[in-house]
Amino acid sequence: MSNKAKIREEARKLNPIDDLMFRKMAEDTEFCQEILRVILEDNQLIVLESTPQWTGANLQGRSVILDAKCIKGNGAQVDIEVQKADDDDHQRRVRYNSAILTTNIADPGIKFEKIPDVCVVFISKFDIFEGNLPLYHVDRIVRETGKIANNGLEEVYVNTKIKDDSEVSKLMEVFVDDNAYNSKFPKTSNIKRRYKETEGGLNIMCEIMERITTEERNRINKLNAILLKNKRYDDLQRTTEDHEFQEKLMKELLPNETIN
Repeated sequence: MSNKAKIREEARKLNPIDDLMFRKMAEDTEFCQEILRVILEDNQLIVLESTPQWTGANLQGRSVILDAKCIKGNGAQVDIEVQKADDDDHQRRVRYNSAILTTNIADPGIKFEKIPDVCVVFISKFDIFEGNLPLYHVDRIVRETGKIANNGLEEVYVNTKIKDDSEVSKLMEVFVDDNAYNSKFPKTSNIKRRYKETEGGLNIMCEIMERITTEERNRINKLNAILLKNKRYDDLQRTTEDHEFQEKLMKELLPNETIN
């Protein structure tokens, strides 16, 4: 099988839970609006703008790429993240992303009361809180009174693992099941079908995968050159066997090199 054929075969396996497909789907504002109406349980919610792969940076220059940033009709900003692997402290990731987003959208000198509300929607293939629920809302609670203290940050966690008869669970089925389409979610289903089943859509996904493959190869070559230059031969050998170690060195030695 040729390399192009292999890439095409892998492209057919993509679903909205995968970064590549989700970010492409998130170019469509109506898709983001549809899924946020379900997840945030607001049928009147309006999304004015959606930006896939939005990049923000902190004062030290470290950047973060959000899978999708949306602006709601009331001015609130939403970070939507999709995550397949349970391989990090994702609650701290949510905290970091929300801080970077807030810093980048707040004008210098703005009064704190005018800082836009931020919501992080974290969609995962695993049940992050292991409560056997498909949807969780995390609130700030005053320990002594039990009352909610609202500082303008909302955290919502959704997972595809726990299945029930809720709307959000039915939506998550479309996110992960190759053959799942649902007329309740027409925008999500139609865009997914376009990128999985039509010639034009598959070609787009293949082009993205080929570009990312090339970028990843270039990153590895740059890393190898640095390790050779610094005579870190043992580390070089280990990177050929340990992908997690390789990624750790990427973040350490190539902090500004990201795959989009």
